[in-house]
Amino acid sequence: MIRPVLMRRERVVPATQALGFVAGILMALVLGAILLLISDQSPLKVYERMFDSAFLGTDSLSRTLERATPLALTGLAVAVAGSMGLWNIGAEGQMMAGATVATGVAMVADGLSGPVLLALMLVSGIAGGLVLALGPALARSQLGVSEIITTLMLVYVAIRLVEWLQTGPWKDPNSFGFAQIEPVPAQASLPGLFGRVHIGVLIALGLLVFFSLAVSRTSWGYELRLAGSSAETARYAGISLRRKVLTALLMSGGIAGLAGAVQLTGSATRLNPDLSNGYGFAGIIVAALALMRPSGVAVVAFVFGAVQVGGQSIQTLGVSSAISDILQAMILFGALVSVVFFNYRIRWARGAAHV
Repeated sequence: MIRPVLMRRERVVPATQALGFVAGILMALVLGAILLLISDQSPLKVYERMFDSAFLGTDSLSRTLERATPLALTGLAVAVAGSMGLWNIGAEGQMMAGATVATGVAMVADGLSGPVLLALMLVSGIAGGLVLALGPALARSQLGVSEIITTLMLVYVAIRLVEWLQTGPWKDPNSFGFAQIEPVPAQASLPGLFGRVHIGVLIALGLLVFFSLAVSRTSWGYELRLAGSSAETARYAGISLRRKVLTALLMSGGIAGLAGAVQLTGSATRLNPDLSNGYGFAGIIVAALALMRPSGVAVVAFVFGAVQVGGQSIQTLGVSSAISDILQAMILFGALVSVVFFNYRIRWARGAAHV
C-alpha cells in the first residue's frame, strides 16, 4: 500500500512564517471570491469595500487599530504560553476576569485622580487574569492536568460571574429595562491618540516588543523554548519544568487580564458579559498564525482587525458579515498549510512508514 509521508526539508526557506501568512491570505481571497460568486456577489466590489473601510482614511485606520489592540494582547497571551508548547484556551475568560477586578477597583477608588486610578485598574486587570489562570497553572505544573480543558472551562465561570454581578451586587440603580453595571468613572479612560485609537495600542506594542526580545534574546526565553521543545533536554540542563509551566501560564493569564482592563478603560464604558467580544478566542488564531512568536503577533493582529472591520462594512452591500468569519478561518487554514509545506515535503512510501 502506497501512502504519503511528510519528510522535513533539509533546507528550510527563510522567512517561512511571513511567506506562509501571505500564502494563506492569497488562498483565502481566492476561496472567498469563489464563495462570493456563488452568492451572486462581485468579489472585486466586496474586497474594495473591505479595503476602503479598513485602511483608507484616519477613521478607517483607527477602527482597525482599535480592533487590533485586544487581538494583539490576547494573541500575545496565547503566544507566551505557546512558546513552551502550552495552550491557554481561556484568554477569553481571563480577559473578563481582568475587566471585572478592574471594575471593582474603580468602584472602590473612584475618588482618585485619573492617572493613579488608571494605573491601579490596569495592574488589577493583570492580577484578575493571573488569578483565573492560577488553578490551571497549578493543575498542569503539579498534577499534569491538561491546561486546555481547565482554562476553557473557566471561561464560562468568568462570564457567568459577570452576569450575576450585573443583576445582583453591582446592578446600576439608575438602569431601566435591562440590568447594567455602573459605568466606570469618567477619569478612568485611557487617553486617545487619534480617532478611536487610545494609548492601549502603545501598551500592546510595548509588550510585544518586550516579550519578543525576552523570548529570543534572554536566557529565560531560551529555557522556555527548550522546555517546550524537549522536556528531557530541559531536565538534563537543570531547568525546572514545573516552575517554567507555572510561570508561562500565569504570565499568559496576566496579559489576557490586562487586555480586559485595556478594553474596559479604552473602548467600553462599563463591564458587561459581552466585553470580551470573542477577542480571547480570536487571539488563539492570531497566535497560531504567528507560530507562537510574539514578533509576528502584531502583524497578524493588525490584519485580523482589518478583516473584522471590513467584514462589518460589507453588510451595506447585502453580504452577510459571516463572510468575515469564513475569511478568517480560510486565512488560518491556508497559512498553516502553507507553513507545513514550506517546512516539509511529501514522500510516497509503501507499507508502514514513520515521519
